[in-house]
Amino acid sequence: MTHVYRTTAASAALLVAVFGVTGCGADSPSSSPSTSAAAAFDDADATFASQMIPHHQQAVEMADLALRKATTAEVKNLATAIKAAQDPEIKQLSGWLTAWGRPVPTPGEHNGHGMAGMMGADELAELSRASGAMFDRMWTQMMIKHHQGAVAMAKTEQTTGKDPAAIALAKKIETTQTAEIATMQRLLGS
Repeated sequence: MTHVYRTTAASAALLVAVFGVTGCGADSPSSSPSTSAAAAFDDADATFASQMIPHHQQAVEMADLALRKATTAEVKNLATAIKAAQDPEIKQLSGWLTAWGRPVPTPGEHNGHGMAGMMGADELAELSRASGAMFDRMWTQMMIKHHQGAVAMAKTEQTTGKDPAAIALAKKIETTQTAEIATMQRLLGS
């Protein structure tokens, strides 16, 4: 009887370990999709991830520019926050696309066409040439437009996506970037 109890207890412990580990990873929005989660995505999720990557890459590029050229602490602080939020999200989105068997956009693949809020090469060049208070104002205006595009993409994912982790990230992007838009609009008004 003792032998049966030990075998049953060991089997139960193994099941708890296997299902406990699997369950924890599937609930976290920051985790990579598991095999079962990878099967639960749809084209809307893949479109969201493949478009948000270059969108975020451009925001990080603009944030780096602001960290070098901005004259106000507020703009530099926003640029730091944007970069800190969006760099890890790029890695997360890339991981999902890889797990889903979809191509991952490479840096520089964005050209400003077809995605809401993306700056064209001319706009980025104009921003790069600006300096002082003019740079801060132009950067803030462009980043508001950029964030509005990301919020629109995030809302679309929430209504058309299927993957719970992608939908959770879309909600986070909407919340974070809506708050940053409010901050930037306040900066422009002052």
